[in-house]
Amino acid sequence: MSERVSTRQAQGDTETALHAPRRRVTSFVHQRNRFTDGQAHAWERLWPVYGIDVADVVSGAVAYDPPGWFGRRAPLVLEIGSGTGESTAAQAAAAPDTDHLAVEVFEPGLAQLLMRIEDAALTNLRLLRGDAVELLRERVPPGSLAAVRIFFPDPWPKRRHHKRRLVQPGFVALVASRLSPGGVLHLATDWVHYAFQMRAACAGEPL
Repeated sequence: MSERVSTRQAQGDTETALHAPRRRVTSFVHQRNRFTDGQAHAWERLWPVYGIDVADVVSGAVAYDPPGWFGRRAPLVLEIGSGTGESTAAQAAAAPDTDHLAVEVFEPGLAQLLMRIEDAALTNLRLLRGDAVELLRERVPPGSLAAVRIFFPDPWPKRRHHKRRLVQPGFVALVASRLSPGGVLHLATDWVHYAFQMRAACAGEPL
C-alpha cells in the first residue's frame, strides 16, 4: 500500500515537473552592488525623478507610458545594457528630438548614468532597472520603437554558456515585432563568434 502511494506521488511529482513552466535562461546575473559615495548620493536624489523599476511596470503598478514620462510624443529608442551610460548619455544629447529608454540591471552603472543626466541637463532620457526581455515581451507595444540598441552584451564565451547569450533567434523576433516600420536593431560586439551568431539570428528573421 505504502509503495503504491509512494509510486503515485513520484509519478505526480514527475508530471508536475514536466508540465511546469520552465524558468527562462537570462543573459545576465545579479551582482552585489556597491555604490561610491557620489553614486549613492545621485541615486537617492535622482532615481525617483528619472528611474523606474521594470518589475513595477510589468506588474502594472506603474504604467508603461513613455509620452507621460517625457511629456511629449517622439521617436523612442530602447537601449539594453547601458552600463555606466557614457555612450547612452552622449547619444541622447546628440538626438534631442528622440526619447531614450536605458534598461540595465547593474545599479552602480545606473547611478553613474543619473550623474551624467544631471551634468548634461538631459530631458530625453529615462532609466529602467530590470529585465529588458520581460519589458519587451509584456509591456512594449508592437511597432512602437524607432530603434533598439545593444552594445557589447555579455559574450558568455564558454560553449556551455552560449545559451545565455541575449541575441538569439527568439529574441530577435521579439525585438523585430516591437520595431516600427523602418526601425533599426543596432548590435555591437567585439567577440567574433558572437558577431556571426548575431548576424545569423538577424538574417533568419523575416521582419
